[in-house]
Amino acid sequence: MKTLTVSVVTPDGEVLVDDYNMVSCKAENGELGILPNHIPLVAPLTIDAVRLKRDNGEDIVAVSGGFLEVRPDKVSILARSAEKAIDIDVERAEQARKRAEELLKSKDAKVDEARARMALNRAMNRLNVANR
Repeated sequence: MKTLTVSVVTPDGEVLVDDYNMVSCKAENGELGILPNHIPLVAPLTIDAVRLKRDNGEDIVAVSGGFLEVRPDKVSILARSAEKAIDIDVERAEQARKRAEELLKSKDAKVDEARARMALNRAMNRLNVANR
């Protein structure tokens, strides 16, 4: 079966490079499924899991936004941050979730609600990916 070379890169460096049969991710306009020989595409990504499938299983990466570039034989994900499921520190993600929830419950006018919601979304995504 044909494969795609997938690379996931953040400002801190490369997170993953490997060959897969299919990539599933969530762009701002909806869910995308990418197979080899897909038409070229660039799309902004949301905070969500990227599922990388191959014959012998699936790898999952938590991404916090960024961009997806698709070429017929290659997919590049340029993410603000990204972590493979096995690399996620669940305790740290749980602490981040609790902090964000406390900020959202707070009546302090200095709290940036949009920023706190983004932090909560990132923490929940990391927890969901780690627990799959």
